[in-house]
Amino acid sequence: MPITTIVIIVLVLILIGAVPAWPHSRSWGYGPSGIVGVVLVVLMALLLMGRL
Repeated sequence: MPITTIVIIVLVLILIGAVPAWPHSRSWGYGPSGIVGVVLVVLMALLLMGRL
C-alpha cells in the first residue's frame, strides 16, 4: 500500500474525529475539522496533479 493512501486514510479518520458532534469536541467548534478538511483537499489536489 503506498504511503499516500495511508496518509489520506489517517487524515479522513482525523477529520471524522474532529467533527463537533462528538462529546469530546463539542466546544471546539468547526476549527479542527475545517483545518483538516483544507489539508485533505490540498493533498488530494497534489495527488491528482501528480506532485505527491
